[in-house]
Amino acid sequence: MSSLRECVLCGRRGVRDFEALDGLTWRCLNRGTCERRQRDAAQDRPVEPAAVDEAPKGKYATAGAVAGVARELDALRRAVRQLGGLSMQVEDLARVVGELAEQASTQAAGCGSQPVVAPSWLDLPGNVEAAAGLLQDLTGWLGDVYLRYPDAARGLPDCWLWHPEVVEELLWLMYAWHAAYRDERATVALAGDWHDRCRSGVVRRVQELTKHCSLENHQPGDGARPVVPLAEALAPMADWWSTRRADSPPEPTAAQLREAAARDRQFRGGRR
Repeated sequence: MSSLRECVLCGRRGVRDFEALDGLTWRCLNRGTCERRQRDAAQDRPVEPAAVDEAPKGKYATAGAVAGVARELDALRRAVRQLGGLSMQVEDLARVVGELAEQASTQAAGCGSQPVVAPSWLDLPGNVEAAAGLLQDLTGWLGDVYLRYPDAARGLPDCWLWHPEVVEELLWLMYAWHAAYRDERATVALAGDWHDRCRSGVVRRVQELTKHCSLENHQPGDGARPVVPLAEALAPMADWWSTRRADSPPEPTAAQLREAAARDRQFRGGRR
């Protein structure tokens, strides 16, 4: 004959549907029903003032202490199980975040998304090849793009290479143009900003716009590719700026002075 058992959590007595917590105590096998009994008992139990006498003695005190430990142990087991589920959720979330980061990195690499950074002529390292390369790129772009605008062609001074601040302005404007038209992330908004704000601001700062334009400037044969003023001075100017910029710049040659004077007569009527 099976012995009578008692659940240490809800107090139910019987001979079936129990599971052993240890060698001495038992709990209901149906945990949902057991927890419901515990809630019902807690609601029906009258509120008693806190005990101030000495603690109960004997076997009843021992049984109550064991029941309390069993309840705490069961609550601890449930908390651990919940934490285990949370840990799995955190791991899943970390995996998803890692996959998204990898996808974003792959997409960024696929579109050539390194930000466009304009070099500074004023802070250029002392390297002749680097300086000459920048000036070579700049003079090519000036002829292809910048000098196609009449106000820019008239406003670029003959001595632009002798003015580091002018080279600085033109370099960043060239890189802004590349970002607006050639970069993978180029947009119509960037192009509009280049035309509306960037180009006009550089032209205004480099030199006041020249207003001597007439029909004679549009005669047949005048549509040739614009010539960058004194581009032959590129090599000596690059050497000066990269190796001895603290010294005075190279003096203009007689040929350069004649070319500057001819250009003055063409665009400014011989006036400076």
